[in-house]
Amino acid sequence: MNTHQRPFRILLNCLVAMLCCFLVALSTAQAENSPKSHSSTAPGSQPGTLAHVLEKGTLHVGVSLFTPWTIKQPDGQLVGYEIDVAKQLARDLGVQPEFHVFDWEKIIPALLNRKIDIIIAGITITPQRALKVNFSEPYDSSGIGLVTNIALTKNFKGPKDLDRPDTIIATVTGTISEDLARRVFSKATLKTFATSQEAIEAVKTGKVHGYVEHEAITTVLALDHPEIVDEPLSKPLLETKSGFAVHKGDPDFINFLNAWIISHDVDTWLSSAHKYWFKGVEWRKDMATKP
Repeated sequence: MNTHQRPFRILLNCLVAMLCCFLVALSTAQAENSPKSHSSTAPGSQPGTLAHVLEKGTLHVGVSLFTPWTIKQPDGQLVGYEIDVAKQLARDLGVQPEFHVFDWEKIIPALLNRKIDIIIAGITITPQRALKVNFSEPYDSSGIGLVTNIALTKNFKGPKDLDRPDTIIATVTGTISEDLARRVFSKATLKTFATSQEAIEAVKTGKVHGYVEHEAITTVLALDHPEIVDEPLSKPLLETKSGFAVHKGDPDFINFLNAWIISHDVDTWLSSAHKYWFKGVEWRKDMATKP
């Protein structure tokens, strides 16, 4: 009888051992796949994602100084259309906005390096930029305009006279305006600046013949300095649409931003804010200095 039971016991022990190994492997797999084990590397915990913003209670916003999108007052306070947009967005998220000012060509690298969570700077949606960042639906539209120095161009018959080698056209580095100026004024000498303030000063002081920039900037410049600067075109060189730019790989953030845009388009908050900064004159009266 013992002779017959020995093979059965050996088989039973083998089956028990295999079952134990299976249970250990299953337990390990479940532990590795549990949310707790991934809490330090989960996408939602990465800086720049919606989950991280809500967890920390702070929205790090990248902006660039362009009037009236973002204006830095003498006391250092930031005001402007994009500042109002960012504050309202943060308020609806239940977090605090923290602003970071960059020269234009550095603002996308700042997002890619996760120094900021979002770009709110009137950034034009383009396929090339969409390879690097995720864009929301458009929340604003504008155009690219042109201003000229009156003294330097008084004998010009029209904008076409700017397209020659002895004229200098100013733009801001890394902008849609720069790309457009290279195409429209291909024969002219293109001079790029890090900020719009530098380009504005160049056209005001006669260091350049013209300046290609977003229409709000060119219009305000011509209105504030009618004896020095002229806006010769009746319509923009190009129509553009702007969106929020965020990191790739966070669809929840894009979904929220798109819902936010729809909501504030319907309740007219966006159009009211745009009208105040781009069509109104009240804010210009409160500015201590003109651009």
